[in-house]
Amino acid sequence: MPAQKPEDLDRLFEQALNAGRLDDLVALYEPQATLMPMPGSLVTGHAAIRSALTGFLAGKPKISLAPKVAAQSGDIAVVSGKWDLEVTGPDGKRAQMTGQEVVVARRQADGSWRMVVDLPFGVGA
Repeated sequence: MPAQKPEDLDRLFEQALNAGRLDDLVALYEPQATLMPMPGSLVTGHAAIRSALTGFLAGKPKISLAPKVAAQSGDIAVVSGKWDLEVTGPDGKRAQMTGQEVVVARRQADGSWRMVVDLPFGVGA
């Protein structure tokens, strides 16, 4: 189901990530969207986002997101949210992380919303 409101993107991302559904995750992004898969690194486009998320899913992540719309102007919205994440590291041990994301989303022609810029580590990363 497509996001009907900007903040739905986080709810749908949480569901897809926790279920390990890569195609559903990639579908939340515009074709030329940009994702920061780790601090200081940006990838652009569905193929690069798919690759980054594939590696991330290998750690069997479980995430909880609490989004809010920080600002909206017409078909553009900025969503900010806190997240809590548990993931298996390369050493096989579970690790926990928390952070504050910033997402720029755009309303599509069909009225749904997709991510254009996804900065899960915020703007200071």
